[in-house]
Amino acid sequence: MAHNDEVTESEHYFATRPNSQAKPRTIDFEAAGRQISLRTDSGVFSASRLDPGTAVLLRKAPLPTRPGRYLDLGCGYGPIAVSLGLASQGSVTAVDVNTRALELVRSNAAELGVEVTATTPEEVPADARFDQIWSNPPIRVGKAALHELLEQWLPRLAPDGVAWLVVARHKGADSLVDWLTERGFPTVKHASQKGYRVLRVERA
Repeated sequence: MAHNDEVTESEHYFATRPNSQAKPRTIDFEAAGRQISLRTDSGVFSASRLDPGTAVLLRKAPLPTRPGRYLDLGCGYGPIAVSLGLASQGSVTAVDVNTRALELVRSNAAELGVEVTATTPEEVPADARFDQIWSNPPIRVGKAALHELLEQWLPRLAPDGVAWLVVARHKGADSLVDWLTERGFPTVKHASQKGYRVLRVERA
């Protein structure tokens, strides 16, 4: 069960400009072979801890180890984006609608010396293509909105690109595998842990 402060702080994370009072804090976790400390704040996704789904994704999916073009879709304060940057030394685009989250990503990336462009979805060039897309997608937006989101971004994979998604089993992970495959994005369950599925999605 989520702690009360986590519920309160996360309920507005879809807002473009959160109105919640700032409560800055630091979150520590391990990824890309090192300990990472990131600044976070109220009004962004999973503000008081590393989200369990994100933790499973970073633990079970293989982080890229060479430079390339990588996208963190729904980046929050940036745990996936900075992990991608640290592991690959590549170019990372971090996308979110929440301006407070984007500001945190920029400061966290600068602190760690990684190349991350934090931006709103509308500001990503239409012709941008990515070697990999990583996402802990916002299931709470509902199935229709989630499908629309994935149909918008998965075609931006490079021809040999892959996407790594983490979805809770009880929130439709298995049905999402079937839906993506039917839409021409061959998808398999790469790993499972703590009630989450890590999905590997190929370019159509």
